[in-house]
Amino acid sequence: KFEFTNTKCISTDPNFGYFEYCHLKSVNRSYKYLSAKYRIAKKPVTSVKVTIALLKRFNGYKPFLYNVTVDACKFMKNPKAYPINNYFYNYIASCSNMNHSCPYDHDIILDKVTIANVNHRATNVLPFPEGEYLLEIHWSAYDIVRAVTKFYGVLS
Repeated sequence: KFEFTNTKCISTDPNFGYFEYCHLKSVNRSYKYLSAKYRIAKKPVTSVKVTIALLKRFNGYKPFLYNVTVDACKFMKNPKAYPINNYFYNYIASCSNMNHSCPYDHDIILDKVTIANVNHRATNVLPFPEGEYLLEIHWSAYDIVRAVTKFYGVLS
């Protein structure tokens, strides 16, 4: 069973964009969700790269299985050509407005990514061993890192 423990959203270039909100919300003991909104100040964005790193905690967080970079514009045109990125994208696909290729001329929203969705993918689709995990994502536009998101969780 997966459970979110924390989330951090860092805007590395406030002139380009900033996080309006980024939080975990606990409705009750069994229903938690993650929501975030990134406001883009300089629109439209026509060049986006995403670096996804999965880390597992062993005396600090260490790389675990994946550390991949993809051109998001190419990926969104043909997601099946990038199976690892597509696996991670499908965690948020139904909860996000990042569902088309470039240009992005609107804010980026993650709306209520639930434990149930994450739990299904992390235990049934591609089972991971139990432990504490960190999914760190670096969002780059025009080859400059503009934001970093960190999602922490426990799989037990």
